[in-house]
Order: sequence, then C-alpha cells, then structure tokens
Amino acid sequence: MSNILIIKHGSLGDIAQACGAIQDISENHKNDQIYLLTTKPYFDLFKKNPFLADVILDKRLPRYNLIYLYLLMRKIKKLKFSKVYDLQNSSRTSFYKKILFPDSNFNIWSSSETTLPKDKTKEEFDKKSVLERFNHQLQTSEINTKNTMLPDFSWSCVDISKIKLEYKLEKYIVLFPFCSPHLSQKKWPYYNDLIEKFKAKYHDKFKVIVAPGPNEINDSKDINALCILDSGKALNISQLSSLIKESSFVIANDTGPAHMAAHLGAKGLTLFGSHTTAYKVSIERENFKAIQVNDLTKLTADKVLEKINLN
Repeated sequence: MSNILIIKHGSLGDIAQACGAIQDISENHKNDQIYLLTTKPYFDLFKKNPFLADVILDKRLPRYNLIYLYLLMRKIKKLKFSKVYDLQNSSRTSFYKKILFPDSNFNIWSSSETTLPKDKTKEEFDKKSVLERFNHQLQTSEINTKNTMLPDFSWSCVDISKIKLEYKLEKYIVLFPFCSPHLSQKKWPYYNDLIEKFKAKYHDKFKVIVAPGPNEINDSKDINALCILDSGKALNISQLSSLIKESSFVIANDTGPAHMAAHLGAKGLTLFGSHTTAYKVSIERENFKAIQVNDLTKLTADKVLEKINLN
C-alpha cells in the first residue's frame, strides 16, 4: 500500500469540477491511501468525500513564511507519497514540486506542466476546457478516466429537511444573483425584473429564493426573493448543495454555485458575458445550460424567462 496525494486548493467551482478526477484517481489506486491537500474553506467539506482517506490543511501562508513552509513540507514528506496529482496547477503548487520532487516527471508528479502534449504550447493547451485538460492529465498519467468528464458533486449533500420545513420549501427556484466585487462583469443586473415576470407567469406554483454567501447577506435585501439562512447565517457548502440539488430550477451568474448546480445534476441556466465561455469552464451538462452574450446588460429578463424549462 502506498500513499497518494491530490492537491486541490479551490475555488468552490473548481472543487465541484475536480470531483470526477478525484474519484478516478481513487478508483485507480484501490490499494492505496488517498490524501488531499486543500485550503480552510474546503477542509471540512472534503472530510466527507468517500474517495479520500484523509485531508491535509494548507493555510497558504506567504512563501517567505519559512517556518510554516518547512512544517508543511515536513508533514508531506513524512507521509512518503509515491505519487502526486496536482489538480490545482498553480504557481504555488509548481513551487511545492520544486521542493518535494524537483526532477520528477509525470510518473511521480502529475500536473498540466508535466503532462503537456509535446506538440502544443501551454498557451495552446489552455484553450481546451477545464475537464478536457484534467482528462488529458490523468490519462497521460495512466489513469482510466470514467468520471473526470462527468463530475458528480452529490457526495457533498446533507439533510436539510429542517431548513426546508422552516421556510416551507416544496417547489422552488434558486437564484444566485451575486458575484465577487472584483468580478462585477459577471453580474447580470435584471434579477428583480425576472422575478416579477416569473411570478406573473407561474403565480404561486414555485417559491423564488436566494441563498447568499456570508458576504452577500446584506446584498440579498436588494433581491425580491425569499432569503434562505440557517439560524441567521449563510448555509454551508453541504447545505447549499442539497438546496440546489432539490430545487426545481437554478439561475445563476458564472460563480461557484453555478458550477455546483451543473455537477449536482440540477436543472438550470447560467448567464455568461464576454469574460469567458461556457465551453472553457466546462459548465454545460445535460440539465444545466448557459446563455452566452457579449454584453450582460443587453440580456433581457424576457430572454432568460424563455429558457426556463420547468417541465
């Protein structure tokens, strides 16, 4: 039995995308112990993942914090990992490779860099979708990829029957009208118009709800929808997963909850401007589709309403 390390620091959408790759790595190392290195927001979440033996916390302190770096590297070295699957593929994880396995190839350290096709530059390769890049990385590392292209985030769900009872949730649609302040180009501005038109069409057949993150609770007051909280606090990731999975429909900006919805099998739509494409981030699934426009301010509520399929 060997110890295998997977690295996935975040973000939320990336975590949902990577769960198929994590499953494939685990299923191709059935006789090994699979560990995952991640950051604090996802530490408790990954503790629930059935394909992992244990989770290691990376506080991601500055690299010049030599004491922290030394202690983390010592902990990793102590576990004597025979192989590392770097699913973060960042400058930080490349730095870790230089410390841990400086001269290794993809047989020891599997990353987008060590598995880069010989006939492509990294710039060319990065034009492929996220899941296609994961798929190539793992196949090059001799992993049989049954799940990488079809991530299933359902393992993250928990029982939310008390929350649903409190808010009398039966049939409902979830809106995610928020985004990080520095990513305002991802924000569609007409959610209240959509809510008005949706209620005129469906009356009281469906509740319209929002589930804000910790920093979005105040912003949720500007949306004319029922705000779902747990004892006044934002739902945790597992509660949010269940709320999404049990919904009738999801409408979201291109943010973490949209990627969760896509890989939970939820029905819904995500709204894309010109910041990237739905193909590049691998968000379209059988039940979850994207509306792609050059300018989100020119996408009307009527156009979005047309795409809502509640059959």
